[in-house]
Amino acid sequence: MNATLNKILKFIYKHALLVLSCWFVFIFALCGMPGSFIPSTSWLELISFDKWVHAGIFFTLCGLGFITQIKYKQPKYFIFLAVVVSIFYGGWIEWMQAHVFSERSADWYDFTANTLGCLVAWCCYTFIQKRVELVRQ
Repeated sequence: MNATLNKILKFIYKHALLVLSCWFVFIFALCGMPGSFIPSTSWLELISFDKWVHAGIFFTLCGLGFITQIKYKQPKYFIFLAVVVSIFYGGWIEWMQAHVFSERSADWYDFTANTLGCLVAWCCYTFIQKRVELVRQ
């Protein structure tokens, strides 16, 4: 494994709950930001860049939840719980964008991208678990 990636994974593993909490807050801050603060570029819209970002952010959220589950030796159902909580969090964020945050609107395609990011992370659980086991040694 790449030495830099190994150092990053060791840091994440060592501080799993803190990194997960910070990522949770980061998502909230990013999604609560007024729409005028978010750049709009037509070529990014052509490749649906926004949806890839949503999927990546929620993939990371689930992955951090998995690492926390592995570190603290929680039961396997915590994997499912991490996915479900992340999906509900994505839905709640979209609801907040529609009803609370200024200059924002809900987008069901964003929610779909969030959900797909969570489901892809779930499919990658075994890979994530093997990488974490290498770091733990």
